[in-house]
Amino acid sequence: MRLFWRLVANIIALWLATELISGVFVDGGLEGLIIAGGLLGLFNLIIRPILKLLATPIVFLTLGLFSLVINGLLVYAVDYLLDFVTIQSLGALIWATILITLINMIAGSATKKSSRKSDDH
Repeated sequence: MRLFWRLVANIIALWLATELISGVFVDGGLEGLIIAGGLLGLFNLIIRPILKLLATPIVFLTLGLFSLVINGLLVYAVDYLLDFVTIQSLGALIWATILITLINMIAGSATKKSSRKSDDH
């Protein structure tokens, strides 16, 4: 169930990025957002842990800020792989990465809290 909510959070984060950040576009309406959010969620599930493991020394030296670079690479990969996702500038990529990371952090902490509550009963 946590995976489902994480995917929903990615979809909402991408939608918010398209609404709040100029230079970030997802064509195709809800279907495009679902596909792009699903791919980003898949990258976060599979590729992100591998990249974080490989970059552990750099993440440690930068006090975790390099994690934003990793997240930015994943967002850029979604832009690169899907024709209907467009990020027009580096500034738009940086702001979209920050927004998506914040929403994923909030969603991650919310799903952890709800799973702890269900474990207590």
